[in-house]
Amino acid sequence: MSPRSSLRPLDVVIRIAIVGLILGTAYIHSTLGGLLFTLNALGYVVAAVAIAIPLGIAIRYRWFIRLGLMGYATTAIVAWAVQGPYYTTAYIAKAIEVTLIALLAIDFARMDGNPVTVIKSELGLLAAKLGRRPVTGQAGV
Repeated sequence: MSPRSSLRPLDVVIRIAIVGLILGTAYIHSTLGGLLFTLNALGYVVAAVAIAIPLGIAIRYRWFIRLGLMGYATTAIVAWAVQGPYYTTAYIAKAIEVTLIALLAIDFARMDGNPVTVIKSELGLLAAKLGRRPVTGQAGV
């Protein structure tokens, strides 16, 4: 299934909500101080730009950006669960990230379909571009 090229009104609302949630958790992380939180906030800001920018390559690989952002948010949640701290603002940030993951999954399903099918298709395209030659480690073999 190829990605849809046009956005319906609900798609726009979902995308705006995703960007808003990303920027919300980025803001929270930016206020916590320290290099780790600052880098986390910066990563979220870059993801917000990537999910919204109407640039050809970003549109083509938006499925990958969605999956990467889901992984990024999941990593932030797991890291927090392992090391804390457990206070109200942290719970708010984690609620935002869980909601973000859910909306990204909905956006993925609406725009790209089944993630397994998309990944298989992309791997097939990559194999075709590479000429389906096995890697042997020796030049000319």
